[in-house]
Amino acid sequence: MINFLLIPILIPFFAGMVLMFIRKNISLQRIISLLALLCASIVAFVLMIDVKNNGIQTITFGNWPAPYGITMVADGVSTILVFTTLVLAFFIVWYGFESIGKAREQFFYYPGMMMIITGVAGAFTTGDIFNLFVFFEVLLMSSYLLIVLGGEKAQLRESIKYILVNVISSALFVIAVAYLYSVVGTLSMADIAVKIAQINQPGIVTTIAVLFLMVFGLKAAIFPLYFWLPSSYGAAPIPVLALFGALLTKVGIYAITRTYTLFFVHDTSYTHELLLILSVLTIAAGCIGALATYNAKQIIIYNIVIAVGVILFGVAQMNETALQGAMFYLVHDMMIKAALFMLVGIIIAVTGTANVRKMGGLMKHYPGLGWFYLIAAFGLAGIPPLSGFVGKLLIVQGGFQAGNIWSSLFLLASSLIVLLSVMRIFLYAFWGEQGALEPIDRRKYNHLFYPTAILVVISIAYGVGSEWVTPFMENAANGLSDPSVYIDAVLKGGK
Repeated sequence: MINFLLIPILIPFFAGMVLMFIRKNISLQRIISLLALLCASIVAFVLMIDVKNNGIQTITFGNWPAPYGITMVADGVSTILVFTTLVLAFFIVWYGFESIGKAREQFFYYPGMMMIITGVAGAFTTGDIFNLFVFFEVLLMSSYLLIVLGGEKAQLRESIKYILVNVISSALFVIAVAYLYSVVGTLSMADIAVKIAQINQPGIVTTIAVLFLMVFGLKAAIFPLYFWLPSSYGAAPIPVLALFGALLTKVGIYAITRTYTLFFVHDTSYTHELLLILSVLTIAAGCIGALATYNAKQIIIYNIVIAVGVILFGVAQMNETALQGAMFYLVHDMMIKAALFMLVGIIIAVTGTANVRKMGGLMKHYPGLGWFYLIAAFGLAGIPPLSGFVGKLLIVQGGFQAGNIWSSLFLLASSLIVLLSVMRIFLYAFWGEQGALEPIDRRKYNHLFYPTAILVVISIAYGVGSEWVTPFMENAANGLSDPSVYIDAVLKGGK
């Protein structure tokens, strides 16, 4: 019998397989893609509530007892992230109808989107460290297709860097897993936690922990390993950029969070102090990059780097308050980055340029776009009561509790840089003298604007209605701060 927790992964997977055989029929591809993501989102929402009310669910393939089989785990963290992933994918695919172009739609765009969602959802759900590598490869292979789709010169140039970095990262991932297996003799993440606790994390395991941080840090784009991200992401088409910006670095963040809260927890004075330093440097590097460019896409891309630092700063504190804040902020950032890239895509569509200094006066012609962009910008900066506020507040509170006063104050100060960077787009694009405008059909504009506006409204609801979200975040943070909850559910059998 198929366990309920697999359905949000299987629906996009089988939809992607079907879509490969009807790539010339654009209308049917669109319908199947949206229906698959809608159905998977509903199932993921039901699963998220079930896990919140009844505890962690697991399934181990082949009827092997844990830890000998490959285990999939639906806990508070994974169900929240899978549900968020599927909802965002729905709006990004809808947005792409009018922005990706028919030539790309006919060349395996929709199968690529479905397979990348399969890889992301699988990575969030797996309880096996090698299976995490497998799902990483699924999403990466799909991303290789999507980043070159259209064959523009900039895409092909940047895709070489993107592929090379990820091939090296994947090779290091296999090496790190091999080293870890040679020490603990297991691949089940719950069993790894037990084995490392039994040997009290000797120096070799701490070295492996740093190697994993480097592997996942390349994928998450932490300092100094973020060098590939701005140009590689910037070359992708806007819907692909929105998907990458919302999801791909978050898988790296999740992998660091899971390993550094589940089993690399016995030498925190070294591993988590290193993570803390790197997170602060990541925030600083992102702030410098966001202020140094006048390209609208690049400004938001560098804000991805800043958010990576903020979330991992919360993880590094290793207390429940900061971990709850990290979960709040992680979901917020996934939503708001997707919305901002979609908004920037509309701005570029109506102005014909990504250079903010060549824009101007859009408020006169597109006031709705201007006000929705302003709300999203305020949300990104954490202006209360919008979605970024609660997460950042809890992370800073957790930093104070851990005694990291100055770094917490630096994180707060970085919010001003974030606000300044995104407000530059607003001031240049929507005010001042009228810049160049591209002729754009009102129907096309509306088809771009509606999914974007709905996503911004959802982000507002996430912030204003945070008291309804808090129980889910508390459940997730409790599982991260108390690894025994996860370990017992897996090794003793979940629901």
